[in-house]
Amino acid sequence: MSKFKIPVHTVHSGILQENAVMLGDKSMKRLKIPAHGSIQLTFGSFRQEVTVIPVPKTDSLRVSEALARRLGLRQRLTLNVSYSPGSRTLRLGPMIGVLVSRDYPDHPDRLFGPITMFCRELTNACHAQGAYVYFFTPEALESRSSSIQGWVYDEGWRKLSLPVADVINNRLTTRKVENKPSVQHFLADVKSRYGTHFFNEKFLDKTEVFEALAQDATLQRYLPESHALKGFAVLKKMCGTYNSVFLKPVRGSLGKGILRISKEEGGGYQLLSTTPLGTRKQSYPSLTKLFQSFAPKMKTTRYQIQQGLHLMELGRRPVDFRALVQKNGTGKWGVTSIVARTAGSNHFVSNLARGGTLSTVREAITKSNLPSGVKESSQVQLPRAALAIARGVETYIPAHFGELGIDLALDQSGRIWLLEVNSKPSKNDNTPLNDQKIRPSVKQMILYCRYLAGL
Repeated sequence: MSKFKIPVHTVHSGILQENAVMLGDKSMKRLKIPAHGSIQLTFGSFRQEVTVIPVPKTDSLRVSEALARRLGLRQRLTLNVSYSPGSRTLRLGPMIGVLVSRDYPDHPDRLFGPITMFCRELTNACHAQGAYVYFFTPEALESRSSSIQGWVYDEGWRKLSLPVADVINNRLTTRKVENKPSVQHFLADVKSRYGTHFFNEKFLDKTEVFEALAQDATLQRYLPESHALKGFAVLKKMCGTYNSVFLKPVRGSLGKGILRISKEEGGGYQLLSTTPLGTRKQSYPSLTKLFQSFAPKMKTTRYQIQQGLHLMELGRRPVDFRALVQKNGTGKWGVTSIVARTAGSNHFVSNLARGGTLSTVREAITKSNLPSGVKESSQVQLPRAALAIARGVETYIPAHFGELGIDLALDQSGRIWLLEVNSKPSKNDNTPLNDQKIRPSVKQMILYCRYLAGL
């Protein structure tokens, strides 16, 4: 099967009928398409029988305005094309759909809120790679239809009626929206009806991840002791074993709601909690009193209790690492980037949303308080750990993931620990430290979409 990129042009419907396309004769020979024959044209879920008219001295594919409208195509663009002689199918694409939580039509400069620039960047990268991308919200799924109302960027955002995409990336930011019946029904329907690939199809919670990875003996060395916090007995046992423990909302993100419990010299316990303004400190004479103070929160929030770690530090501030691990153009996991995150001055967590700062892994480790003997090896071992963990998530959790944000830490002896796995990695949190127009992470995502779509 021959594959390459080809310019696609729209011509006046009076010149060309909707059930015919014009194709340069060189491209026809390259693709091995019989002249004046009838073939299937496909673009995402769109299918139509068309007659191919050969045109000398051109390398483009020309379609009528009426057909372009049904395809959702703009005036001029370049797309990957492939032809399968067995099924007589000419495929364009891949068509990529990105499912986002909300749009703000009254604010075209910030149509998708904080991820608007990512959406523009993805559009530019798709143009360069011969792919086509659109963005849609759960509201577009309320009506049962074979087409979707989605946004495309063409010198400004435009809403078009579009085919269902070959590949859909789930960028929904809340579990409540993700679990809506209309969303779940749509995803099941397009998978079975069109063979649509859908990746990062669900949120992960902390208990699920740690219980899944614990099944693999080779991954257990990265896992701090961790349990679902069911009641006082678990808290008492963990605080009896470790000098400090962390309580993390099972479904939390951005460092919200994390609690740190540590023993005080006088025999009591200190509770640190994250707030927008910094760390809140409270002291309790006993563990029982401390438990009573936050037990009401357990009625609405499930917590994971985790062994406290003495993390490597920069200027007495704890440091952790965010690895972005993505599937590549051959469907294999690879580490796209790792950055070090140093906690803000009034915080005990390193999230950027809590005042943390970014640096390169080399810079952070070189300046850290780690023993000199492990500084070099740590830089090699961190990406290996991230890859092993990504493969473990894929093996033990039944869902399709194309990218994962994996938070790792080094303790003060240089041992690597897993803190968290995020199936919806922020498009800001892992921004590279250089100022490239199109980030490697965006290019990698398109390569994986092309792999899934067979284009």
